[in-house]
Amino acid sequence: MDLDVIHGYLTRSFWAAGISRDLVERSLQHSLGFGIFEGKEQVGFARVISDQATFAYVCDVFVLESHQGRGLALLLMEAVRAHPALQGLRRWLLFTKDAHGLYRKVGFTDTSTPERVMEIFTRHGMKP
Repeated sequence: MDLDVIHGYLTRSFWAAGISRDLVERSLQHSLGFGIFEGKEQVGFARVISDQATFAYVCDVFVLESHQGRGLALLLMEAVRAHPALQGLRRWLLFTKDAHGLYRKVGFTDTSTPERVMEIFTRHGMKP
C-alpha cells in the first residue's frame, strides 16, 4: 500500500480531514487493507477492521478523483466482501454520507435496529 496516497486522500476527506500520517500508518498496521492499482500507482483503498470470525467494520474507502466514475469502487468493495478471512461473519458495519447506492450493491442495507446502535465519537482519537 502507498502510505503517501492513502494519507494524502484521507487528510483531505470529510471524515478524516487533517489526520496525521502516524495515525494512518498505525491504522494500517491493525487492519486489512485493500488497494486498487493502475500499474504501480495506487488509485483506491479500503480498510477493514475485523475479528475475522463475527464482525467487520469497513472504513476509509476511496477512489482518487481522477479515477472515479469507472466502477472501481464497486470492484474494490466486491473484493473486500469476497476476502476469504471475512466469510461467514455475522455483522458488517460502515458509515457513509453519500455512497449508499454503492454499498447496497454489495449487500449493505440500512440498519434494522437503529435503537441499538450507540457510539462514542472523538475526532482522530482525541480523548472526549
